[in-house]
Amino acid sequence: MLKDLATRFEKASALYAATHELQRDRDWFMLKLQEEIGELTQAFNRLTGRGRAKGRTREEIRQDLADEAADVLGHILLLAHQHELDLEAAIERKWLFRP
Repeated sequence: MLKDLATRFEKASALYAATHELQRDRDWFMLKLQEEIGELTQAFNRLTGRGRAKGRTREEIRQDLADEAADVLGHILLLAHQHELDLEAAIERKWLFRP
């Protein structure tokens, strides 16, 4: 499931990079993820009253938070795809404890 989703994100990201003439080297994936985490944090700060709303309604800010969370998820999947990481196996090891 995650591999399929990562493939879809990869296609969209590659198209975006080609359209905007961006070079996606191995460092780019980590740096872009960090950028997106910053944007997620900004949206969270706005939603929780720790940042200026900038004229946006609470519902718009909630949508911003969801959109930024989606960007972070996408960039995690892109990073894993680029580095050939098996996230499903890692999730099984780290999160789905089986006695």
